[in-house]
Amino acid sequence: MSLITNKDVKLITQLQGVLNTQNLEQLSEYISNLTAELGTDSTTFAAALLHLLQETKKSNQNSTKNKTPKTQTSPNASPLLIKMVRYRLNIGSDHSINAEQIKETLIEESGVDKKNITNINIQRTYTLIELPDEMPTDIFQHLKSVEINQLKLDIKRVKPRNNKKRGNNHFRRNRRTDNTSEPNKSTLQQ
Repeated sequence: MSLITNKDVKLITQLQGVLNTQNLEQLSEYISNLTAELGTDSTTFAAALLHLLQETKKSNQNSTKNKTPKTQTSPNASPLLIKMVRYRLNIGSDHSINAEQIKETLIEESGVDKKNITNINIQRTYTLIELPDEMPTDIFQHLKSVEINQLKLDIKRVKPRNNKKRGNNHFRRNRRTDNTSEPNKSTLQQ
């Protein structure tokens, strides 16, 4: 009789996916060093790690139940902290495109993970999108010439906004600085 539950099957499937797709050499070496430092075997270490993961998950669930979300995050947002960069594509809603077409094209042409394509903002003539930082130059150059609906993406990196405050000049827009701008009362009465 097996003691494996549906949760276990889900975990096993997720772990198998990681084992089949990720290079774990560096992490394995790191785990070996930690188990040696702690004086424990890898099975006990894995159990402790799983316990920490479950506690963190419970803590996160409790904190989200007690708080109302301030911003809505994309369900496809990557759980890993990856630095994202904003890009501008030279296509928009006037060109009969949608977010799914853009994602499929970027996945096909650049190999980027679907979860790492975020904040797609389609305007009439252009689209703003966030992709992982440090895109290889050859892929970036290739994406400039990629077409959707016979229109080149012409991808460009968007410079971050400069958060410098404007001077106090914006308060003076409608202020009169001298008396010459006021109508002459004597001419109005005539």
